[in-house]
Amino acid sequence: MTTASVKPPSPPEGDAPRKSRWGLWAQGNFRKLWIGETTSGLGTAVGNVALALVAVVTLEASPFTVGLLTASAWVPWLFLGLLAGAWVDRWPRLKVMLVCDLLLLVLFGSVPVAGWLGLLTMAQLVVVALLAGAVKVFLSTANSAVLPVLVAKPDLLEANVKLRSGDAAAEIAGPGLAGLISQAFGAVTGLLADALTYLVAALCVGSIKAEEKPPPVSERRGILREIKEGVRFLVHDPYLRTLASFAAVGNLGLNGIQAVQTIFLVRTVGVTPGGVGAVFAVVSIGGLAGAALAGRIARRFGTARGLLLCELVGAPFILLLPMAGERLPLAVSAVAWSIAVCGVIAGNVIAGSFYQAYCPPAMIGRIRASASTVNFSAIPVGALLGGWLGELLGARTTLWIMASVLLSAGLVLLAGPLRGLRSFPERPAHS
Repeated sequence: MTTASVKPPSPPEGDAPRKSRWGLWAQGNFRKLWIGETTSGLGTAVGNVALALVAVVTLEASPFTVGLLTASAWVPWLFLGLLAGAWVDRWPRLKVMLVCDLLLLVLFGSVPVAGWLGLLTMAQLVVVALLAGAVKVFLSTANSAVLPVLVAKPDLLEANVKLRSGDAAAEIAGPGLAGLISQAFGAVTGLLADALTYLVAALCVGSIKAEEKPPPVSERRGILREIKEGVRFLVHDPYLRTLASFAAVGNLGLNGIQAVQTIFLVRTVGVTPGGVGAVFAVVSIGGLAGAALAGRIARRFGTARGLLLCELVGAPFILLLPMAGERLPLAVSAVAWSIAVCGVIAGNVIAGSFYQAYCPPAMIGRIRASASTVNFSAIPVGALLGGWLGELLGARTTLWIMASVLLSAGLVLLAGPLRGLRSFPERPAHS
């Protein structure tokens, strides 16, 4: 098995006990990571809306083309996910993140430049989305693997809470900011703002001081063999296998809901475009609350039991969403939807922290990439399934079906080894 030695800075920020009441905010490396990730998260939230606006408003794309544009961002996981995990475990992860941020700066910056020159085409948008998706496979893998280098094992949950809270806040602010920028300066300018956030992220990541030592070339055992090691670890470990299956089913349901949620609100319930934005803002607040509450839930109930509570108590509120405008006022359904998202996000934070604490450091990139390949591959499947069911059965019926799929993810957890545990186990001794 290939081994990668990672040596923290001296004095080691990640391993030294914290004496400051500010917790991880007192650690410079973590602050830089948080600023960079939150800024790029805001840019991504702006860019997602701006990219769709450029396609629809500027280039007058068809619905199928817009769907192709959306799918392009996730397709690379099918082909690159496992390879990215093995490669990231061979390279310094901070340098991988730095290179990825700079590539995303160039890719998204090319769109407004082409727009200003009158050369922008739909083909370029699809290519940019596809290439950016490929870069983000490496960025996401490296990002999930680098955190144990920067913070101590007991602080991983706190770190993930803070990072996910920043992401959730960006998701709340991003769509509104994208609308304002597009209204004032044009949709392509929104993608310039997205590009500049990756410059900020690159500057932050580049200033982090942590010594990483990837395995020497002489210790490498072939890319396919290293990929198999990561896949084998995931498949043979009952906890990781359960979490990967749970996340795949959850993504299938969530993205099936997202495929028809706007159509449901506008055409079935009769919500105005401004009202749709307000509903999504309420839902995003639930995500922010979930990220903030994850640490408290884990400390109060234990990590394994806390994850089960999030999925079995919080997530079922999604069943009130299809009732909007028929059996329940929209406001009630929106709040219930927000509570469900709160439970999902809190569970994601707890599960993500377990991955980082449990997986062997030398293999974490490959293991996380193996799990992410399973998880993220379910996203385009869920979106296509939701769209197909929406045309066949209608938006409200589709929401009932996909909400049921989302809740079945909790049954995956109950069928696994977490049912009788209070907290997740420690890393195996042989790792």
